This record gives sequence, C-alpha cells and structure tokens, in this order.
Amino acid sequence: MISAEVEPPAAARVFGDRVDLARAYAADLVARGEELGLIGPLELPRLWTRHIVNCGVVAPLLRPGVVGDIGSGAGLPGIMLAIARPDVDFVLIEPMERRVAWLAEQKHNLGLTNVTVVRERAQEYPKGRLDQLTARAVSAFSKLIPMATPLVRSGGELVLMKGASAAAEIEAAEKAIRKYKLTAVEVLELGSDVGVDVTRVIRARVP
Repeated sequence: MISAEVEPPAAARVFGDRVDLARAYAADLVARGEELGLIGPLELPRLWTRHIVNCGVVAPLLRPGVVGDIGSGAGLPGIMLAIARPDVDFVLIEPMERRVAWLAEQKHNLGLTNVTVVRERAQEYPKGRLDQLTARAVSAFSKLIPMATPLVRSGGELVLMKGASAAAEIEAAEKAIRKYKLTAVEVLELGSDVGVDVTRVIRARVP
C-alpha cells in the first residue's frame, strides 16, 4: 500500500493558524480521493509538497475581491487558496457532478464561508464578474486565454498555475495574447522561501 506524505514544515508557514483546515482536507483526500477519482495513488507520497503547499504558495498573489477557479476538480488550488486567504471570496467552477459534490462537502466540512461552488463549464459562467482567475492543470495557456479572459473584469488578472514549460507556453500563446490584449504577461516562481519545489505561475493583466 502506498503511504501518504508526512506533512512538511512548510505547511504551517504557508497556512499559518489555518493549517488545521489544510490537514483536515488532506486527510479526507487521502481517505477518499482515489475512490472518487480525484487523485491517483502515485500522488499520495507527494500530496503535501506537490499539491497542497504547491497551491498554497500562490495565496499572496491574490487580493481581496472575487477570484474564480476554473476546472476546480479536487479543490486544487481553489480550496487551498480559500483556506489560506479567508479575506478573499472564491468561486469554484467545475462541470463534473461528483467533483462539485466533493467541493460542496469540503466547503461545508471546513466551514469555508468565502467559497461558492458552481456546476458549470467555464464558457457558461457570466462574463466580467471576476477580479482574478486561477486554474491548475486545465489546459495550455493559449487555450486558457479565450476561455478565461472574458470572465475577468477590466483591470483584473489571470493567475494560472503552470509547470516547467510556462515560458514556452507564453511564446506559443503570442497570437492569443495579442487578440485578447493581455499585458504585463510574466512567469513568477514561488515557494523557494518556504523550502518546497518551485511553483510557476503565469500572471497577466486583462485590459
């Protein structure tokens, strides 16, 4: 049987006095995540560093307002960010019924009053409602731009979690960047200050 990763010291640094909520989420994901198709068994030995803390380090990039998480899935990053930033309102946008049920259950069990769960495809969500938008493991940047940008108000931001190919994704999305007039497009590397693997984020401003 594959064992789940032991909580690293970085978790307390990232989540502070709300780390118990991250622990409760992690325990439930370990207990039921594979059965519900939310996470594969090979992810358990790196659950904290690759997933939970990896998402939590994005929290300082967010500002008070409404942040959408499209394709929220297991709640990575939406639930983690809602734990880390109780001062921010989150809309978790997910089309699959069983994942929506999981997200709603986590919201209730963890007492996350700053979370709204919506069962919709990103393309169906009302336009221009969000101050910032995040996504993780949803699609390439070039495909995310037309999906995500219309949901964000003028002057808002895309804050998209990406892998090692983030810079290459920006190059490949040059045409879409111009079409949607995104500005200040950059790759940020987070996490080194808390001693975990680098989390890469593409951040861009919506005109």
